[in-house]
Amino acid sequence: MSILFRRANDVLYNPKHTQWIAPLLLLADAALCGVIIDRIPYTEIDWSTYMQQIGLYLKGERDYKLISGDTGPLVYPGGHVFIYKYLYAWTDEGRNIELAQYIFALVYLVTLGLVVQCYRKANVPPYVFPLLILSKRLHSIFVLRLFNDGFAVLFFWLAVFCYQRDQWHLGSALYSTGLNVKMSLLLPLPAMGMVMVMKLGGREALTQAMIIVQVSILYGYPFRKRAPSYFSRAFELSRAFLYKWTVNWRFVPESTFLSRPFALGLLALHIGLLVWYARTRWIKPSKRNIKGFLKLAVPAQEPRDQDTMARKITPDFIMTTMLTAMTIGFLCARSLHYQFYAYIAWTTPFLLWKAGFHPIMVYALWGAQEWAWNVYPSTPASSATVVGVLATTLAGVWWGTRNEYEGATKGVIEDTHEHAE
Repeated sequence: MSILFRRANDVLYNPKHTQWIAPLLLLADAALCGVIIDRIPYTEIDWSTYMQQIGLYLKGERDYKLISGDTGPLVYPGGHVFIYKYLYAWTDEGRNIELAQYIFALVYLVTLGLVVQCYRKANVPPYVFPLLILSKRLHSIFVLRLFNDGFAVLFFWLAVFCYQRDQWHLGSALYSTGLNVKMSLLLPLPAMGMVMVMKLGGREALTQAMIIVQVSILYGYPFRKRAPSYFSRAFELSRAFLYKWTVNWRFVPESTFLSRPFALGLLALHIGLLVWYARTRWIKPSKRNIKGFLKLAVPAQEPRDQDTMARKITPDFIMTTMLTAMTIGFLCARSLHYQFYAYIAWTTPFLLWKAGFHPIMVYALWGAQEWAWNVYPSTPASSATVVGVLATTLAGVWWGTRNEYEGATKGVIEDTHEHAE
């Protein structure tokens, strides 16, 4: 009996077993996607609108204010238009729904494969992996609703995959492609900047920023003659939110939800959490305080300890930092809609593990989150659960990583020039 227990424990906790567990999970999920497409009716939400908008684009319209469909105007950047232009052609102007579903199932499975490889690179134990394929809402977002968030998530995980393997130029180009599908990917950008400064140095971090900007300009190029219209619509930061669609703040009164103090409070909380995590966790590998770290970010002389600092930016650290920043953004979001679960579903299992929670607690919190995101329409209880799990995850990660790079702020380097070669 003890031998069986030890073997079971080894399978659950030893990362080496993911090399055979992961392919089995992918095969199972591929079969599940096929069953979902075959047995569960497709749900029309935004697909026909996407196709109507692309039809106008292909007829030569470039003014975002005049590109619209049944559910509203085009509000996504040029990367979205680029991708859906091909989907429009491949699916007979959007009429071949079943083919579109199989394309999205392929996008889902490729993204899942990338997520699995990113988890493996960070040495996540096998018991976490089943959570990557069990989400009902996630399958719905990809293969039943055909939301563009699926492509944004694909390019985000492609970027994480590349960053973990030191393919920074390619990773930044892929990240920018995802950002130009949906601007939700702005959320991990502050953490990415800090990681790049520590891993690559200030000058190369600036190069990565330029790659992101240049790729964004490339996707916006077809709309250059209507640039004000394009940028005001595609990257609109002042978008109005409707209380009836919120997944996360149903437990507050509608008057509060719509109020300016509530919006400003969430913005202040977002900034505060980013600063707090940056000071106490994200810059610890640099062995500097905020003032010293900011000097690193200026493209000047390379500090003497750059190589030592870079070695501390492990695949685990890259993933933890980026996913934590993403989660902070969603916790403080003015309103989450159901499709945003595409970003959260594959983020939470990793962070719950990083928090150091017992596996039973990991599964319980994941289950509570999954339940909440499948309640439609949202209720005070489901929305409070959404916010509660996000907050618990962030608090857990902050506490669970307290001993990583222990003492990194001791012997703070105040002036990088004094320590440069």
